[in-house]
Amino acid sequence: MATPTNAVDKNSNENGDASIRTAFREVVEGHRSGFIPRAIIPIDDIGNVEPSGYAPGEKELRCKLASLYRLVDHLGWSQAIFNHITVRVGKEDQHFLLNPFGLLYHEITASSLIKVDVQGNMIDRGSTYFGVNIPGFVLHSAVHSARPDAKCVIHIHHAACIAVASMKCGFLPVSQEAVLVGNVSYHDFYGVLVDKAEREIIVKNLGNNNIMFLRNHGLVVAGRTVEEAFTRAYHTVLACEAQITMMSAGLENLVIVSEEAKQRSMEVVRRAQEMIEDGALKEKEGQVDTKKAMQVRWNLGDLEFEAYMRMMDSAGYRTGYPYRLPSVKRPTEN
Repeated sequence: MATPTNAVDKNSNENGDASIRTAFREVVEGHRSGFIPRAIIPIDDIGNVEPSGYAPGEKELRCKLASLYRLVDHLGWSQAIFNHITVRVGKEDQHFLLNPFGLLYHEITASSLIKVDVQGNMIDRGSTYFGVNIPGFVLHSAVHSARPDAKCVIHIHHAACIAVASMKCGFLPVSQEAVLVGNVSYHDFYGVLVDKAEREIIVKNLGNNNIMFLRNHGLVVAGRTVEEAFTRAYHTVLACEAQITMMSAGLENLVIVSEEAKQRSMEVVRRAQEMIEDGALKEKEGQVDTKKAMQVRWNLGDLEFEAYMRMMDSAGYRTGYPYRLPSVKRPTEN
């Protein structure tokens, strides 16, 4: 028996109304929880031709940095339009890429990144109407100027990191992650960081370390690459979250990793890193045809970051990331 037309229309209307109610409920609940459903904005929005004003390799670096902003947002480390992640660009490394002040992290794309010099002067304003938060760049300019090895600098206000930075005991070696990130520095809070004269104190306090806690403020992480800075920040955040959880038991109940165990762990990390930098994915001699074997050179953070880029590209983010392993599957043996 055929279904009456008016019944079909009624069902369609009811289904449509239900869909609208569901969508509206999701938006309302999203507002309440702080999560608002949003469309994916592609990261690589530059195209195949690198603009004439770009330095050699700048497009690739822009894609990496924009992807890092998205990843920081995905992990819940972002704070609205605030904070910065910067990376050196250009032959002389005197220019830096950073976010336009006004975009949320999930809106940042490769073309929207702004290029400035160490003083914060505009070199390339990117593809938006927004400019640079000069006071926020004071911290980054200090680190980049004093540390040529600090190609990428991440600054975040993650709650657990602020909490640890505000404790008299500081960052404690109470987890494997805390031990493996190495030595850390501290910088006291003098008020909102806008005074360029404070850069000298920042540089002195950071020293040769790659992690610095800004008392009552947040975290600064430096790396030789975007990938290295990310993985260092990731483990520091994990360590801070673990420490905050442990602190509920009372400081007197925490087991502190011994200095000897800490040094042994750091030695293991150093040896492992040397092996990675010599080339990972190597197999025992005689087990594989070396002519067919893919030799991949991995540096600190590369494996983790590339895995996240696969996740983002699978979701449709179009990261533009230059994969070392275009496919993670072995070719079929003939």
